[in-house]
Amino acid sequence: MYKFKLVKQVIIIVLLVTPIALLFLPPDFFDQGASLCPSKRLLNIECFGCGLTRAVMHLIHFDFEAAWYYNRLSFIVVPAGLFFWGKNVIKVYKDLKMQP
Repeated sequence: MYKFKLVKQVIIIVLLVTPIALLFLPPDFFDQGASLCPSKRLLNIECFGCGLTRAVMHLIHFDFEAAWYYNRLSFIVVPAGLFFWGKNVIKVYKDLKMQP
């Protein structure tokens, strides 16, 4: 029983620390380097997700112009991601409180 509580404590810590760590990184942290996208590397065709990591990093640092340039989809992905992130934090926290 204690093992599951420890796992949930670790999960909630990771859920809370990850966004904070991303905020401490500079917005252009992922701007340099080769693309990891398989369609870009193998077929030289950009997919809908190409540039999304860079766009999200710029968006969470309030650099809206760069986020729009890298991937317009980030303006949908970030609010949706925040919603599901918050939902998971609340779920894990409630589960943690209910355990003895």
